[in-house]
Amino acid sequence: MAASFGPQRQQLLVGCGALLVGAALAYGATSIPSDAGYAGVGPNFLPWVVSVVLLLCGALLVWEAASGGYRAMEEPSGAPQADWHAMAWVAAGVLLNAALLTVIGFILSCMLCFMLAVRGLRISEGKAAGGVRKTLLDALTGFLIAAPAYWLFTKLLAINLPGLTTTGWL
Repeated sequence: MAASFGPQRQQLLVGCGALLVGAALAYGATSIPSDAGYAGVGPNFLPWVVSVVLLLCGALLVWEAASGGYRAMEEPSGAPQADWHAMAWVAAGVLLNAALLTVIGFILSCMLCFMLAVRGLRISEGKAAGGVRKTLLDALTGFLIAAPAYWLFTKLLAINLPGLTTTGWL
């Protein structure tokens, strides 16, 4: 169905979609209390900022599409069709992360997500998915990304994330 629309009409639909999402977020932000909290900022501050920025971006996209389409836009790169095999690896990483987060903890589930997503991205570029050595390197890289994020949130910001142990370090 989308193939019957010309590029300019598709661009207009993207802008209108951004406007609708921004309007929906703004509507949702109206139900959040505005009582000032820490540092004088209430809980509705960030939703309003995101709503306003999204509405502004949507308006700019609509204006750009209506006044001749996106200018100086490069031809899209990549394959003409989706690589379902690669997408399956990335989707598996995201779904397993969500399913295992409370079972094996934040660090290990994010590490697994990273490993599977990187494998899928390699496949999408036409590269080898990786053997044992690359998989171990991906696991180490995922750990080196997830562990500091976990410690930052749990130790510094005092935000509870699911851990593997009760010590708060893993």
